[in-house]
Amino acid sequence: MISKLLPWFALKSVPGIGNNLFKRLIDRFKCPESVFKASEQSLYQVKGISEKLVSAIKNHKIPSWVEREIDTVIKKGYRVITLIDAYYPKLLLEIPDPPSFLYVYGNIDSSIKNIAIVGSRSATNYGISATKRLCSELVDFGITIVSGLAKGIDTAAHIGTLSAKGKTIAVLGSGLLRVYPEENISLFHKIAENGAVISEFSLTESPNKYNFPLRNRIISGVSLGTVVVEAAQKSGSLITAKLALDQNREVFAVPGQVDSFKSFGTHNLIKQGAKLVVTAQDIIDEISNIIDVKSPVQKNRPLDISEEELHILDSIEIVPIHIDEIVRKTGIEVSKISSILLMLELKGIVKQLQGKFFSKEV
Repeated sequence: MISKLLPWFALKSVPGIGNNLFKRLIDRFKCPESVFKASEQSLYQVKGISEKLVSAIKNHKIPSWVEREIDTVIKKGYRVITLIDAYYPKLLLEIPDPPSFLYVYGNIDSSIKNIAIVGSRSATNYGISATKRLCSELVDFGITIVSGLAKGIDTAAHIGTLSAKGKTIAVLGSGLLRVYPEENISLFHKIAENGAVISEFSLTESPNKYNFPLRNRIISGVSLGTVVVEAAQKSGSLITAKLALDQNREVFAVPGQVDSFKSFGTHNLIKQGAKLVVTAQDIIDEISNIIDVKSPVQKNRPLDISEEELHILDSIEIVPIHIDEIVRKTGIEVSKISSILLMLELKGIVKQLQGKFFSKEV
């Protein structure tokens, strides 16, 4: 794998070559090896190539970190898929600046039956409930849910999908070895079991704020449409919606409570022409002319509860209880409690509220 990926990492590490130019070079020369072997005259024929860049390509030395990076990918059981790989998301190839390659934890394919769901990090109980219900309905239509693993609506989208035994894709604004937020590490691994976590950033890249707009273009780019659930007037979710429009994709919005500032952004989207979404059928009606959508099926989702899960479940009531109180009642360490609570949430038995409060589903 190292020899196969080395030229891709080498070309990506040439100073001045971003995603747009990288794609133009691959479109022209088909692979990175051919770029390095190309004559100066043929390189100059590529739009955006300067004399300085030609010199940089011709004199480039592969940085020492590249082989270490690829070796870590292999050891961790991750994959790297490039622009010319069969599994590279087809829809992502249509945007102007697709990532040169993607780090993948789990399994991803080139299917286009993807819908993105994004929204507020500080979501209300209404927003979380609406998100989980919508994801469950979309799963029954065979749709894969894409989101960003952030707190709030993103987390609810992933959990709602997994609870319905569906497939979900999480797009990170950091490297695969720097999961953000850290509290979603269990969810990170769970998503990879029946879907994928993907990133264009190097393995140890921190979740820097300027990474997230770049991450957002991938969320919308791999999806037929983007659904916004709860977004204030200035929100990263609205950036994702704008990116979706720029990529000629559908934009949907779930209406919120009329007096909630957290829904001002979604209501403005609806005023501007975004499709109002109440049920999954509202989305299916818009995309059914693009893809074949299967008829929804009612699934029997059996519950398999372990003794440890039952022990924790006994400490939770319908009235919300804080995670610290669950730790006190059960005597189980908080990291293990968090993992088990996630499993109970995925099974639809427990729901998480704001502030790390939990209650039984009614």
